[in-house]
Amino acid sequence: MIRVNVSISSVSAERYLDFRKPIPPIQINTNLNLTGMEKKPDDSLEVPFVLTINYNPSVAQISMKGRAFVVGEKGETDKVYKDYEEKKPPPPVIVQSVSNIAFIESVLISRTLNIPPPIPLPQIPEAGKPTDKKPSGMDYSA
Repeated sequence: MIRVNVSISSVSAERYLDFRKPIPPIQINTNLNLTGMEKKPDDSLEVPFVLTINYNPSVAQISMKGRAFVVGEKGETDKVYKDYEEKKPPPPVIVQSVSNIAFIESVLISRTLNIPPPIPLPQIPEAGKPTDKKPSGMDYSA
């Protein structure tokens, strides 16, 4: 089983819009790049990554750099590295682990800068409007 430990080494974030002005309607573009893969002597892998988040119009930006440390059985890490050398996409567990940590950190940073978070928030339907599907969970209707 492959295990991934993610470490962030650099964070840069800036709000360009004055704090007194309201945030206009925006589009948020995120880009997560795994920029390489290095095999270590202990058969682990080191995967550097860069996350950039841009707001359009340009109200803020966030960027992060870090490394994912991948460990597992020798055969597993050898296969991951061989796939990397053959330009195949990395295993989902690596991408998911990096994106989970990086996006959680970016949400905290967005809160500090008082800007919208770079992930879609759940939409709550307006009261009185019918929804397309029945809510999950317990049914308390009489």
